[in-house]
Amino acid sequence: MRTKEAVTRRIRELCRERDITPNALSHIAGVSQATIKSILNDESKNPGVVTIQRICEGFHITLREFFDTVEFERLEKEAGRKRKK
Repeated sequence: MRTKEAVTRRIRELCRERDITPNALSHIAGVSQATIKSILNDESKNPGVVTIQRICEGFHITLREFFDTVEFERLEKEAGRKRKK
């Protein structure tokens, strides 16, 4: 799995948990609807950390909380294995 896909899944998961639509997230995070749409539709080549930070602020969570999932942990371990080769 790619990091980009994990970011998309995490945003969708947080929206579901909080019963927030992507449009509502756009409003509360101060991120354009087009940006949210491009991230969720896998059109964004690289959602920037500033954008993810603003999304986290909209969800009232930290970046650490955003990335503290099994999925991101798995990605980190895979990256570590690749670096050791």
